[in-house]
Amino acid sequence: MNKMLRPNTAAEVGEFMAWAAAEEIALSIAGRGTKATLGNRTTDAGHTLDLSRLSGITLYEPEELILQAKAGTPIAEIEAALAKETQMLAFEPPDLGPLLGAAPNAGSIGGALACNLSGPRRFKAGAARDHFLGASAYSGRGELFKTGGRVVKNVTGYDLCKVLAGSYGTLAAMTDVTVKILPAPEKVRTVLVAGLDDEGGLHAMTQSLASPLEVSGAAHMPASLTPRSGVDYVARTNGALTALRVEGPARSVEHRCAALHKLLSAYGKTEELHSRNSIAFWREIGNAHPFTSEARAVWRISVAPQAGPRAGALIRTVTNSDYYYDWGGGLLWAAVPPEGDAGASAVRNAVAQVGGGHATLIRAPENLRSDATVFQPQAPEIAALHARLKSAFDPKGILNPGRFTVGA
Repeated sequence: MNKMLRPNTAAEVGEFMAWAAAEEIALSIAGRGTKATLGNRTTDAGHTLDLSRLSGITLYEPEELILQAKAGTPIAEIEAALAKETQMLAFEPPDLGPLLGAAPNAGSIGGALACNLSGPRRFKAGAARDHFLGASAYSGRGELFKTGGRVVKNVTGYDLCKVLAGSYGTLAAMTDVTVKILPAPEKVRTVLVAGLDDEGGLHAMTQSLASPLEVSGAAHMPASLTPRSGVDYVARTNGALTALRVEGPARSVEHRCAALHKLLSAYGKTEELHSRNSIAFWREIGNAHPFTSEARAVWRISVAPQAGPRAGALIRTVTNSDYYYDWGGGLLWAAVPPEGDAGASAVRNAVAQVGGGHATLIRAPENLRSDATVFQPQAPEIAALHARLKSAFDPKGILNPGRFTVGA
């Protein structure tokens, strides 16, 4: 019988982990449950280790640009505390809860780091792992270990934060994490170009990103998806939109937006979203909002930016799909029919034909998620390295068994 284990302290996590290791009982590691269906279906998990009671900010030093919190702390709580000091999590952790059938604004900081989730600023500010400074965690042996520290550069020991980020709870159960924070921009605006096709949108994004205007977001949304936006201007556009975000001091943003309007005027009519609408729009981009209210399977596909339109076209030739671009064309969010292999063959073939990349099945019905290859298959030598890491951290295979299996 599956039991829900709810430790109140880090020490209790250690007790549960040591007991599970000794008895060789598998554990499903959970934060606040918003990403329970992300990744492969966990197999043979005897009990669930619920870390949601490990919550709260334990250290915040705005002047040092660091924050320490228990792993189960809601991201919403952290962002509220940072907003009071005009600071932010620069990697923009997306809120995938609504996409995966969970409540909005409920995800934990530990879950975001464990899945290495990053938003539209990824190409400029780096991934979640790049802002992950330190952690306390228990391995599958039931042993406590600490990694990293409270500074951006830590010169001693191995940087295990990079290993834990993206491990989906299969290597350790984190109890405390330390992250780097950055000042929030004074002003946020978004320059929009209407009516471009995928290739035109790619050219506009590429030219903008190659300019000295410090664009921090570059996305292209086709006409089929703009009506789904909660931003009124975007929803009423009745056509495709290419979006370029500019952030920073007010006068600098105004100057750079004016330059972007001039730069992009050759592509067509330009408009502008100001602060509130800009923030809302980029949250929709990062959270895959266009696909939250439908039943299709959803893929997150990373390829070389110049290959984005071709990858999208290849997928559409064999599936009834919709997709949009982020990261200047390097990231595709695609929705495909929830049948067969959930579009896995079409997606994998497209990635291979455009020169490589990786694709992750983010959402699909339970029966398809169990059969499809959720993560990008890896070369044998990379898969062997993963296996050695798993054996070192969790030799008895008790942590989230099967959750992060990539195959060869």
